[in-house]
This record gives sequence, structure tokens and C-alpha cells, in this order.
Amino acid sequence: MTDFESLCRSRRSIRKYKDTPVEREKIDTMLRCALMSPSSKRCNPWEFYVLQDTALIRRMAECKTYGAQMMLTAQAAVVVAVDASLTDTWQADGAIAAEHLLLAAEDLGLGACWCQVYGRDNAEDLVRRIADIPSSLNVLCVISLGYKDEERRPYDTDKLLYSKIHG
Repeated sequence: MTDFESLCRSRRSIRKYKDTPVEREKIDTMLRCALMSPSSKRCNPWEFYVLQDTALIRRMAECKTYGAQMMLTAQAAVVVAVDASLTDTWQADGAIAAEHLLLAAEDLGLGACWCQVYGRDNAEDLVRRIADIPSSLNVLCVISLGYKDEERRPYDTDKLLYSKIHG
């Protein structure tokens, strides 16, 4: 198994975090990885808003009825916002950058979880206000971060959906 395959196998959505701050150096490493993510015509339409104030992060849990509760224990969060005026592939470009953040978090020994914001009721408006994001950007998602306070087993490769592979 390659190191990358091992990383993919162990990266799981973590929704409970220890009460331990995430070092800014680790967040900066994750952000560098996100900045290296591919984008259509290399237009780099994404912007990243880092939150380390736990009071603000806790307010993010209110952005949706379900699916944002991980913000109640997260010690940091990165909002992925994208300028849709730069490319019609803005959602894909933002999602690829978010995945780079998720994989980097796992590699650095952190837990992380994607919280979908775009297209979810009033979630985008609340996150925009909390993180002070201009209206010219679409808020795609928030990645919660912290040291894991739950264990998830790595993917069992025998149970992968190989039927989804053709050719």
C-alpha cells in the first residue's frame, strides 16, 4: 500500500474534538496544500477564511439544523469561499481545495469534517456574517478542525464499492 493510499484509507470525517487548540503552523501547512490544488485554467477562484475563535466557531453550528454539530467542539475552522465570476467550475475547484485541506489535516494528525454550506437554506448567510466574507464570494463549505476525540476505523478495502468501477 502506498503512503497516499494509506492516507486516503485512514481519512474519515471526525465530528468530536478534544479541547486542545490547533497549532497555527499546522493550519498554515494545510492552507499551503489547498493553495496547490488544481483549478480550471489555474484561475484560483477560492479564498480561505480561518477561524480560531471558538466562540465564533460554535456559532457556525447554528448554520444548519443537521450536519453542523461538529462545530460545537471544533478548535479551528476553515471556510472555503469561491469567486463564481472567475469560472463556471467554481464548485469543483472549491471542492478540490477542500479535499486537499481534509487530506492535509489527516496527514498532520488532526481530525476534520466537511460541512456543506452552499445551497443549504440560510447557512451561507450566517457563515458569511460570522467569518466576514464579502458578498462577491460564494461560501461553499466549512472544514471543522481539531484533535480527534473519537476513533473511526480506516476503510475496509474489501467492502469498497468496486461495482462502481467500469472498464
